[in-house]
Amino acid sequence: MNILSAIGNTPLVRLKSGAYAKLEYYNPTGSVKDRIAKQIVEDAEKSRRLKKGMTILEATSGNTGVSMAFVGAVNL
Repeated sequence: MNILSAIGNTPLVRLKSGAYAKLEYYNPTGSVKDRIAKQIVEDAEKSRRLKKGMTILEATSGNTGVSMAFVGAVNL
């Protein structure tokens, strides 16, 4: 089993107000940004724009960068 399969499999809970919320902190890095990072990398690999040995650059200082680094490291 690959840790990336845990991305997006977050629980949905009903709040007292009747609204529903996804518990995105259950993602491996604790962020909803894991979903977009995984999708970006998978799409780039599928279209052959990203291949083994290439470097991923993400111009961010936030959770997107953390998630991209995580997904990239798992795909080494």
